[in-house]
Amino acid sequence: MIKRLFDIVFSLIGLILLLPLLLIIALIIIVESKGSVFYKQVRVGKDNTNFKIFKFRTMFVGSDKKGLLTVGNKDPRVTITGYFLRKYKLDELPQLINVLLGNMSFVGPRPEVRHYVNFYSKDDLIILTVKPGITDYASIYFRNEVEILKASDNPEKLYIEQILPKKIALNKQYIENNSLFTDIKIILKTILTIIS
Repeated sequence: MIKRLFDIVFSLIGLILLLPLLLIIALIIIVESKGSVFYKQVRVGKDNTNFKIFKFRTMFVGSDKKGLLTVGNKDPRVTITGYFLRKYKLDELPQLINVLLGNMSFVGPRPEVRHYVNFYSKDDLIILTVKPGITDYASIYFRNEVEILKASDNPEKLYIEQILPKKIALNKQYIENNSLFTDIKIILKTILTIIS
């Protein structure tokens, strides 16, 4: 109950304070390339149910049909503005809408697409007993995930065999120590990571 109240209050404050920045980003996206401002992708949330996550569109329209993973500055699907938005995590700001709607929280396991959830074991499904979040331990640990994938000859294999298991372990660690104090600690670490 306290966590939900926290999410509502701070997502509203965030949307209001960031409105000028959100409008500027939206205008740049519209001017640079054809398509909508937002990219809405189906992710898996609490109780193993699908929901649509909001992001600023950083790719050319239809790019997601050419693969689920992005591989840094050698990925031709990403727009010029998209590279900048991704680098500073600004493409994630519209997820404040998801937090306000209640299908996400500020902190919680990052929601995966169904394709990767299908690799979860039965024990791993505990991750889907909590709301997904904008940030978590895995977001901090894999802050340079795009660079790791870019260096691989087979990004999909690397993600499934090495990155995904580590993310699952970190998500389980979060669930075992889930508290408002942990959430605040992760938020502060995320802010410091972005700044540094």
